[in-house]
Amino acid sequence: MLLKQGHIYIMSNQYRTTFYIGVTSDLESRVWQHVNGEGSAFVKKYKLYDLVFYEYFERITDAIDREKQLKNWHKDWKIKLIQSMNPEMKDLKDQLKT
Repeated sequence: MLLKQGHIYIMSNQYRTTFYIGVTSDLESRVWQHVNGEGSAFVKKYKLYDLVFYEYFERITDAIDREKQLKNWHKDWKIKLIQSMNPEMKDLKDQLKT
């Protein structure tokens, strides 16, 4: 049986005050959807158009488990996690292949 790979990702607004954590099997497409106002009313409402963090998983089930874990974290823990990969909390969309 072939298992899907997956990503968890964090989107943020330009001020890095609000975060959205999601999971997907196609990170590039999902980020494009968010940037174009599709897929999540929360992302659209708070203008969370910058990709600030992502992690890859061989199995989508592991990505789903990680998403659930991160959604229970305090905001300052999420910020530290983001900064561990992206110290300046820059938008990482340009790093994705299109």
